Amino acid sequence: MADFPENLKYTTEHEWLDQSTPAVIGVTDVAAEALGDVVYLELPEVGATIEAGSVVGEIESTKSVSELYSPVSGTVAEVNTEAVDNPEIVNQDPYGKGWLFKVEVSGTGELLTAAQYAEHTGA
Repeated sequence: MADFPENLKYTTEHEWLDQSTPAVIGVTDVAAEALGDVVYLELPEVGATIEAGSVVGEIESTKSVSELYSPVSGTVAEVNTEAVDNPEIVNQDPYGKGWLFKVEVSGTGELLTAAQYAEHTGA
């Protein structure tokens, strides 16, 4: 059974959310594994206003290109330039150094607990 960090919230589209201030967003190890080797990230620009549930970027791997959805509404505060420059860290450390962007949150979309996400993924 997969082990998802209990302190995070999750989306059905396989993003995770650390509800710190600003909130930190990344993709789950389920997504990273399904994608295969991540080779390119397109992330939202700092200062951009985003809406929960909307497409805010793309993750490209050796297998496919997947859309990146935001679990929250708000203003993008920071992007992980290390991940943009070295996208393989998304596969290596999806819940740590592989975070994608931070948001000053004004609202949230539908979020799952770790247990609910595990049930959703069949893990």
